[in-house]
Amino acid sequence: MNPAEWRPILSTLFLPPAGPLLLIAFGWLLARRRRAAGRALGLAGLVLLWLLCSNAVAVRLSDLLLPPVAALPPTEAVARLQARQVQAVIALGGGLYPRVPELEGPQPSSQTGTRALYGAWLARESGLPLGFAGGIGWANAGEAEHPDEADAVARLLARTGLAPLRWADSQSRDTIENAQNMAALLRRDGIERIALVTSAWHMPRAVRAFEATGLTVLPAPMGFAVPLQRPVLEWLPSTHGLANTSAVVREWLALRLGR
Repeated sequence: MNPAEWRPILSTLFLPPAGPLLLIAFGWLLARRRRAAGRALGLAGLVLLWLLCSNAVAVRLSDLLLPPVAALPPTEAVARLQARQVQAVIALGGGLYPRVPELEGPQPSSQTGTRALYGAWLARESGLPLGFAGGIGWANAGEAEHPDEADAVARLLARTGLAPLRWADSQSRDTIENAQNMAALLRRDGIERIALVTSAWHMPRAVRAFEATGLTVLPAPMGFAVPLQRPVLEWLPSTHGLANTSAVVREWLALRLGR
């Protein structure tokens, strides 16, 4: 196994909910010999799990840990692309549902789908060609039969009729490979300036990776971590809160590890 293939396993064990759960389990084991210390550790794990499952904490962590990014105002998006002489819109993948029986085959995850649809909207409104970078990821690397995101996105866009894909990267396993593979495709057509579409929390790392290939990047972020409910509900554990905190902490670590 490629050492990088351990990355999804290690990150899953560190990030919520597994990280706090392991802390609770360690506290329970420690309590057999040192009751007070074990109980304190277990309680700390419970409090940490609660906080990291709340969307209020996710929003705050996004503001504190990640570089700020600003959305393109819908009424100004095309003008900004033109002002920066953008030549193409590139959307990044964010996961895949391998089997969706009601649609007969693999489909983009909700995250991938919304990125692709926003990128297709920008491409249609601006008249620019559209590319998508998203292969199989390290979590599925080595699985010969696993479908790729690019193929699923191409089918999604064909159904919607928003914009066709001109370039598709179906081999990448992470953001750095997204950038390297897509840059190679774009340079064949003389593309040097792009609008990059991905989730707001992922944008700083994505911009860094694409600019490292020599491309000029205009960020077009979407999927911001924002309050979704009444304030009291924002502090209660929720699936979207857990997803947001996991994404923010993962990106913070990746930025510091250079991945």
